[in-house]
Amino acid sequence: MGYAFYGWNHGDIREVTGEYKRSWTPCQLYDALSDIWCEYTCAPRLRGQWSEDNRTVGQCSITAFLAQDIFGGKVYGILRPGGNYHCYNVVGDCVFDLTSEQFGDEVLNYENNPEQFREVHFAKEEKRQRYQFLKDELERRFGGDLDGQTRDMA
Repeated sequence: MGYAFYGWNHGDIREVTGEYKRSWTPCQLYDALSDIWCEYTCAPRLRGQWSEDNRTVGQCSITAFLAQDIFGGKVYGILRPGGNYHCYNVVGDCVFDLTSEQFGDEVLNYENNPEQFREVHFAKEEKRQRYQFLKDELERRFGGDLDGQTRDMA
């Protein structure tokens, strides 16, 4: 599969949590999430733009914080028109944005952006619930538990 998300070529980033029975790379996580992202996991204000052809729209913060759970690092945000932040991940010197495809050909600036914190983002209960759904579905499908326990693969 060819990848188009920003930073797709950082295949050397590996899961640091050890909480899954498999080792993840950003590309593998993207593949897994591509089957989970849905209208429900999309930010409510962007649901009208979500489609099977544009699965990453409205998924950035919940995806970036889930990727942080798996790879460590930090989440940063690019200020967008309207005052919202588009979130992406930085692990060491590797930058990747699993949901950048939603912007098409627009070039985003991944330098000198403010760090984002889940406490701020998840103060919105609907966002915390969407993150939890994404996390739970990933765990259910791949047998890991991001809260620290490993389930048996059935």
